[in-house]
Amino acid sequence: MIGLSLGLDLWSKHAAFQSVAGAPVNLDRSQLVAEAGANPIPPHQGLSVLPWNLLDFRLVLNSGAVFGFGAHQRWFFVLFSITAIAIALWIFGWRTDRRATWLHIGISLILAGAIGNLWDRLFIGRVRDFLYMLPGWQLPFGLTWPGGNPEIWPWIFNVADVSLLTGMGIVLVYLTWEDRQRQRALKAASRVD
Repeated sequence: MIGLSLGLDLWSKHAAFQSVAGAPVNLDRSQLVAEAGANPIPPHQGLSVLPWNLLDFRLVLNSGAVFGFGAHQRWFFVLFSITAIAIALWIFGWRTDRRATWLHIGISLILAGAIGNLWDRLFIGRVRDFLYMLPGWQLPFGLTWPGGNPEIWPWIFNVADVSLLTGMGIVLVYLTWEDRQRQRALKAASRVD
């Protein structure tokens, strides 16, 4: 699961940066690391992937975390990612029951997403994003996000982000289900006593 999700992330980022802007976008790691404002991505319309403005591909370099939070904190996110990967590997390998298939799938997706974005931070200098959901769709009633953006989903993200969030969702659902199962077993045991 880790290899499949990680491979899909790295391949999709490479393919997007080779084709979406009309010409390949060459990224110079040393320039991206040295110059916080460097942006080698040419202006482009993006590529409509799904009808009704459900999904576009549009290239962005992200210097922060998921959905651009914490911009220009590269080394913090490198260290955080390495720590999170180490903890997830420890939990995955030594602290879970081997029959906990859904928990293993969730942790695998988290690992794949963390490794995919860590790869970009280390070897590209920033995270490559290109998935743009619901472009142009506006929040109702004239509402806006903090910062003034009126779009329903103003963030551009990647497959690693999807893996991370899906994995976290699976782990949360699994742990909630497991906790309920444990509570039911305790109630049943207390009735027998």
